[in-house]
Amino acid sequence: MESTDLNHYKTLVARLPQLRNEIGKVIIGQQEVISEVLISLLAGGHCLLEGVPGLAKTLMVKTMADALAMKFKRIQFTPDLMPGDIVGTEILEEDHETGKKFFQFNKGPIFANVVLADEINRTPPKTQAALLEAMQEYKVTYGGNDYALPRPFLIIATQNPIEQAGTYPLPEAQLDRFLLYIKLSYPSEREELDVLKSTTGTKRPVLSTVLSDEDILNLQTLTRQVHISDELIAYINRLVRATRPQDTPVAYVKQWCDWGAGPRAGQALVLCAKARAVLNERFSVIPEDIQTLAYPVLRHRIALNFRADAEGITTDTVIKELIASVK
Repeated sequence: MESTDLNHYKTLVARLPQLRNEIGKVIIGQQEVISEVLISLLAGGHCLLEGVPGLAKTLMVKTMADALAMKFKRIQFTPDLMPGDIVGTEILEEDHETGKKFFQFNKGPIFANVVLADEINRTPPKTQAALLEAMQEYKVTYGGNDYALPRPFLIIATQNPIEQAGTYPLPEAQLDRFLLYIKLSYPSEREELDVLKSTTGTKRPVLSTVLSDEDILNLQTLTRQVHISDELIAYINRLVRATRPQDTPVAYVKQWCDWGAGPRAGQALVLCAKARAVLNERFSVIPEDIQTLAYPVLRHRIALNFRADAEGITTDTVIKELIASVK
């Protein structure tokens, strides 16, 4: 990396704490969740947010988009939502000069930089699948034509962990497309008190734009250039392989898991560890990056058996045991 490029990147990286501060003007607490969403953005992936109603999931995503001046769209998923409502449809137009009629593709809300797929588990699989190509290929195919999505492009899907009756759980193949599975918890007493004080008056915070679209694309390029040693890559490989009951040396996994993570989990863990290094203004990955991000990277890529469900064992419990066992 040339010195001029390095100086430019250092300038961009130095703005990341300012970005977190801007988001913090609106979102109180949830620092770990905000970090994981930003890591997903820097790594060029998508994330799934799970939390009970009222934890400001939608507000958090909208605030991040505002601080980055990125085009934001929210899609409320419902049982009657159709794929065309997401990707767009063709409409019949008429040329007023010639009188000829033609079909014009009318782009749907997926054509934005940040797309919030709200309550994604409340819509049928046919509509959920409409997101798959967009998430993986960064394009939409309609009527035999390809339409490129804007870059940077980030899908953040939310789901409610309660009231599961009548919902459509995401299939494993689609879950695997999400880089991170982020869980939101209730705020602390102090944080909740601050929420009550700051959100029930007339004052509204004014956000400043910290980074542009081009800056984010440059940071995504930088993320892939961050150094990670061969030893840490080998550690990630051992960690991912240890999630598979047929290969694992960890008895805990054999006891509680049906199947483990695939190679995509290793790729995700490497990229996310690099992104966390950038977010913390470092240009090299350390073991803490890997161990911290093992939870959101692996929790949706491990399937527990019926016995684990009955005993109240969670995927986070398994991951904690993995980190303690794999050296």
